[in-house]
Amino acid sequence: MTETENENIRRIEEIKAGKTALGIEFGSTRIKAVLIGSDHKPIASGGHDWENQLENGVWTYSLESVKLGLQDAYAKLVKDVADTYGVILHTVGAIGISAMMHGYLVFDEKDQLLVPFRTWRNTMTAEASEKLTELFNYPVPQRWSIAHLYQAILKKEPHVKNIRFMTTLEGYVHWLLTGQKVLGIGDVAGMFPVDVTLHDFDPVRIRQFDELIADEHMPWKLADILPKALTAGEDAGVLTAEGAALLDPSGNLQPGIPMCPPEGDAGTGMTATNSVAIRTGNVSAGTSVFAMVVLEKPLKKVHPELDLVTTPAGDMVAMVHCNNCTSELNAWAGMFREFAELMGLKTDAGEVFTCLYQKALEGKADGGMISCNYLSGEHITGFEEGRPLFVRRPDAPLALADFMKVQLYASLGTLKTGMDILSKEENVNLDMLIGHGGFFKTPVVGQRLMAAAAGVPVAVMETAGEGGAWGAALLAGYRVWKDENESLNDYLAKKVFSGQKSSVIEPKTEEQEEFTSFMNTFRSGLAIERAAIEHL
Repeated sequence: MTETENENIRRIEEIKAGKTALGIEFGSTRIKAVLIGSDHKPIASGGHDWENQLENGVWTYSLESVKLGLQDAYAKLVKDVADTYGVILHTVGAIGISAMMHGYLVFDEKDQLLVPFRTWRNTMTAEASEKLTELFNYPVPQRWSIAHLYQAILKKEPHVKNIRFMTTLEGYVHWLLTGQKVLGIGDVAGMFPVDVTLHDFDPVRIRQFDELIADEHMPWKLADILPKALTAGEDAGVLTAEGAALLDPSGNLQPGIPMCPPEGDAGTGMTATNSVAIRTGNVSAGTSVFAMVVLEKPLKKVHPELDLVTTPAGDMVAMVHCNNCTSELNAWAGMFREFAELMGLKTDAGEVFTCLYQKALEGKADGGMISCNYLSGEHITGFEEGRPLFVRRPDAPLALADFMKVQLYASLGTLKTGMDILSKEENVNLDMLIGHGGFFKTPVVGQRLMAAAAGVPVAVMETAGEGGAWGAALLAGYRVWKDENESLNDYLAKKVFSGQKSSVIEPKTEEQEEFTSFMNTFRSGLAIERAAIEHL
């Protein structure tokens, strides 16, 4: 019997025995499900494409699309299991749910949604963000649930008095599947400030908020409408019969499966890149881009441009989160692909991106072109709306290589603004960034440009393409497979990433200098961006 046949038999036995873990993540453009074996390697997957909608000025997803996408991604994973191993999936060892962090989902006493889901992408809470940051002496970004709640109070929105539960997207899906109103500490820290010693919502600031809105005479206190905070490895309930029927309408999936605390995409990104230890950092670059650094000590001052979140284990993390990264780049690539097909060339999206990314390495960003990739607002630079734009001087040749380098650099421009605060104002030391997400799919290119922007080596692991769904599966595995008192950091280092291969690219001096020069142009271009928003 061959090694492959033996491996197949082992996988089949694992699947039948439920010695697996399932992770499902709701990304901004794709819902992905990943099943891992006891060795933590993916053995099956399924996905569902979806897109947010701009409705009445609000970026949102319907809850119906959440449920349908969940079912479709899982159904495709089940089909992958059946096609690959000839097995019908009846159970798994544990399940983990992840999703885009932050946002605003509020429900009444009958568990009915009160207003459409307000996602992380919305930048409508500037007044609330500013006032809460001052009150708490703690950065409260516009994306945070508490900023959305307070902004709704300031606007006298009538739904607020009817709120009985507030959560984020992964907390909502977990609630559907388990009946438990809980949330992992990483995204708890994306709802409201946390106390890292308590691993919970900060009780002092909760009292401050209640006092702030006392004159509104709400029929609730803040603590009453928040989910319960949990750290990685804790019991977050089990899949109920109703949850199993929702996830798998065929009826094959059995209830009773343990579930780990639901986490945001920042937490699963840290997990999937083994970046939960102090002084480690990772950067996820796709539709949005965010970099996270696990801190050795608290920051010296409050920076509204930075988030303070935590690892899934509850350690403090400085996070630079930017709403815009590759969406505008994707749009340009789509137009180039359309032109190629008009000329009779058959291409796929992957080929187009690879060619354009590689061409960018031949280009230069010498200030003759300006690009701003703001499809939506960007809190770090103070924009509540976006207008993607491209401007060039008449004497600047419109060369493809130069154009693509400027577009790729622009995808990282806002991130650079936040990273400079950490390195130059807070003297945070970072030895390496671990990259993951679509920006790094083309070998070398994304790493080189990110290294130029961050000024530190950038590594990409061989598992980088697995992403947050794999991270969610790892957290599910940790829930049921960890040794007693084994920390998440030790579990990942010894059982998951031991022997893991990665490629590392060091920053090049000339590329760092070029990126610094580009940033001067990028910052100047923001004035044009403001004018475009005002007049277009």
